[in-house]
Amino acid sequence: MGKYDFGKDFCGTEIEVPVLSGQKRRYINLDNAASTPCLKPVWEALEHFRDYYSSVHRGTGFKSLVSTEQYDRAHEKALEFIAADPDYFTAIFVKNTSEAINKLARRISFKKSDIVLVSGMEHHSNDLPWRNRCRVMFIEIDDEGRLLLDDYAKKLIEYKDKIKLVAVTGASNVTGILPPIHKMAAMAHAYKIPIMVDAAQLVPHRQLEMGRPEGDESIDFAAYSAHKMYAPFGTGVLVGPRRVFLQGSPDYPGGGTVNYVTRDEVQWAHLPDKDEAGSPNVFGAVALAAAIDYFQKVGYQIIAAHERELTKFALERLRSISHVQIYGQAKWDDNEDRLGVIAFNVKDMYHAKVAAILSYEYGIGVRNGCFCAHPYLLKLLKISREESDRYHEQINQSYRAQIPGMVRVSFGLYNTAEDIDICLKALDNIHNHSGKYILNERTGVYAPRGFKFSYTDV
Repeated sequence: MGKYDFGKDFCGTEIEVPVLSGQKRRYINLDNAASTPCLKPVWEALEHFRDYYSSVHRGTGFKSLVSTEQYDRAHEKALEFIAADPDYFTAIFVKNTSEAINKLARRISFKKSDIVLVSGMEHHSNDLPWRNRCRVMFIEIDDEGRLLLDDYAKKLIEYKDKIKLVAVTGASNVTGILPPIHKMAAMAHAYKIPIMVDAAQLVPHRQLEMGRPEGDESIDFAAYSAHKMYAPFGTGVLVGPRRVFLQGSPDYPGGGTVNYVTRDEVQWAHLPDKDEAGSPNVFGAVALAAAIDYFQKVGYQIIAAHERELTKFALERLRSISHVQIYGQAKWDDNEDRLGVIAFNVKDMYHAKVAAILSYEYGIGVRNGCFCAHPYLLKLLKISREESDRYHEQINQSYRAQIPGMVRVSFGLYNTAEDIDICLKALDNIHNHSGKYILNERTGVYAPRGFKFSYTDV
């Protein structure tokens, strides 16, 4: 069986952009861990649905019935996608994973003395929402960014009576490392502690299965986003046990969240309506459903094989460039899966300048900085508390010319070995750039002197 041709399925892969030489280059997007372009089947589904869009629920017109059916079916698919039993779980639609985790943090009844145990590799979205509700404790990581299971086990034993929830990423958005979430679930469940997985980085690349309800290795809560699944139209998903969301009042009440209201009482609506206040993003739900259809049609076996091949190629070539330092798992290991997310720095060159050169001279989109995972980067970069305090003070003074960070490349389904080869050749030659780059000390952003183009011409 031949390789699947992913490129034909995506919008915008042949767009050319202006570069410093005065020519145009085909744009190479290697920033897929942040967000992804649109699948053509998603766009086609939206175009088909466009003329039928109407209000959902309670409307009696034909278009309203069609829209309601599409919206409700999207919830069913959101559960099917991660093998979540619909009799046990509910899927609540929100804007993105950040909102999903914030909603869960508000819907669980916490005391200030309760602990949420997170890993030292988390995105801020699976750290900061818990800090507003209770105490956050971190599972330590090693120098390569891997979660230390011995420390996890130790903290479970020591704080088992205070830990209300374990919340861990399914895949790092910095290093691509995949924590053993089902093993961690079993370890937490031994103390009757539920586990939540931030699956935003995971589900676009690897299969997530919630597992048998209340099973030893099963996942209790999960959150993921359509915009990382090639359906960037503003929908995220929170999945959790129905019984949790049947309790108490919704964190965000309003239209659509009730069955009956008087001046004295409120009867809340059935799930998921109870936790989806206001007019919903029906187009986003249709887009999510179409993306799920695509993933299920192609299959994760083909998806994972394609991305592993790209990642192995990139890591092996990057390691041969002497002035590139990779953070996290630098060697490809056939026995240890990881995602195509690679963070690195170029020796003697600030990360923001590397990103600018790749963009302005090669038409390559990457990301630089701390990737909304500051504590993780501080650990990987081995930055001391004193150094961290100094950078903190610099930011307070609106000076960002020295803020630590990395450059990140992250692969999507449509990326090819040719894309990666072009990027690697650019990195190999990065010190011989042609532009005179000027740093904006307030923003920490580099741009070449004298280079201008009109965004209105796009």
